[in-house]
Amino acid sequence: MDMYYFLVFAGFAFAFGACVASFLNVCIWRLPRNESVVYPPSHCPNCNARIKWYQNIPILSWCCLRGKCANCKKPISVRYTIVELLGGVLFLMAYLQWAMPFMLRQLPILGLVPCMDIKVMLAEWVVATGLILGSFIDLEHFYLPDRVTIGGMVLGVPFSFLAPELQGQNVGLHALYWSLGGLLFGFFFLWGVGALFSKLVKKDAMGFGDVKLIGAIGAFFGPWAVLFTIIVSSLVGSIAGGLLIWRGRAKLGSFTAVPYGPFLALGTLIWMYWGPTLVDWYLKLLSPH
Repeated sequence: MDMYYFLVFAGFAFAFGACVASFLNVCIWRLPRNESVVYPPSHCPNCNARIKWYQNIPILSWCCLRGKCANCKKPISVRYTIVELLGGVLFLMAYLQWAMPFMLRQLPILGLVPCMDIKVMLAEWVVATGLILGSFIDLEHFYLPDRVTIGGMVLGVPFSFLAPELQGQNVGLHALYWSLGGLLFGFFFLWGVGALFSKLVKKDAMGFGDVKLIGAIGAFFGPWAVLFTIIVSSLVGSIAGGLLIWRGRAKLGSFTAVPYGPFLALGTLIWMYWGPTLVDWYLKLLSPH
């Protein structure tokens, strides 16, 4: 692959991811409020003034407007730009995974695990889209929409069949078995852990949306990804919860103060881009010399 085309497509991947995330901003705001994501067109939530197309360019418009509505001058949340940047970066990273074996002769970029099948890149774009949407809704409203969780379980199986590399397989039928196994394992494992923990503390300790999300993760990436994601998300979630308790923003024993979905999403992204490499490194660390 020529460097010129590599850079052009890299720019396209980032821009496309930012545009998708710009639409996700609409979904994050409207879906919990049961509003249409199509009509009315984008408008300021404060003054309802319609946002013109040149005021709706991802990242750039927020910066040019200095984070304020062009009509009423009230602040526009920086969350919109964060979501757009995140979408652009995640789409770019998936592209680099696919492009680097052709561009750099197997040399890794940022330690990313290379993938040879372009369908894997497309699947990772779908996963990143769902995780962004679900995470930001969960952060604000403490629930994961079925469009993300059940949708992920439904899409993960055919994607795995069409792109066996998602499951670490070479044959579509084998990948299909791993996908179904990952879906069932993730769903029932986390459901069992949540039910047991809820019984011990005598209160709901985990939302059912988290259970469906881990099922979707298993459908896309298999049982090993489920275990990896649960371990990483639990570790990071424990650290985040401890920091919130230390800062006085949460109480010990309060399970609703910190939604678990974003941590599952983070664990999934780490697996998607670096998981097998990290697992290999850890196994070598444990093996006797």
